[in-house]
Amino acid sequence: MDRRFRARPTPLLVAGLLFLSLLAACEREAPTPAPGGEGASNSPDAAAPVDAAPDTPGSPSQPRLVVTTVDGAAYDLAEHRGKWVVVNFWATWCKPCLKEMPELSALDAMREHIEVIGLAYEEIETAEMQAFLEKHPVVYPIAILDTYAPPADFETPRGLPMTYLIDPSGKVADRFVGPVTAHEIEAAIDQAGQDGDGDGT
Repeated sequence: MDRRFRARPTPLLVAGLLFLSLLAACEREAPTPAPGGEGASNSPDAAAPVDAAPDTPGSPSQPRLVVTTVDGAAYDLAEHRGKWVVVNFWATWCKPCLKEMPELSALDAMREHIEVIGLAYEEIETAEMQAFLEKHPVVYPIAILDTYAPPADFETPRGLPMTYLIDPSGKVADRFVGPVTAHEIEAAIDQAGQDGDGDGT
């Protein structure tokens, strides 16, 4: 009788092949590190890193923002349509944030078509924030965010300051990572007007 023999893999060989296949799968699934945020810099005025909450979906074109300010007033971004609104994420410990606050305050006070809302992204009590604002006064409203549940329609800050420019229709016209000047904000408004994306007046 003609017998044909087929080699059977040994248990050691099977285990080795299984290990190699698992290793290859891990290498394929390993995430690629995200590139640095736009405007990233090593300068002293660069955005200060924060312990970010879990990733949130990309912000919609017309983000919703409803918060309570430190003086107890309700703030709804939708009620400010018709104006350019500067939404500024900041913190009391962030030196670049403190540096830009006087300029943002002047922008709010001197430009009728521009308003500012400051969103403190940190763990701080209301009384402590009020005491801080007595030493660093601003004319625009300030709200303290829950760092574990930041506004869902805005990207979770990974560095501070981070600023959104909202056009009069409620759409995001621009975003700035790191310190921003009044000149840069007004230039962005002018550019949006030229592009037909908003009223640059």
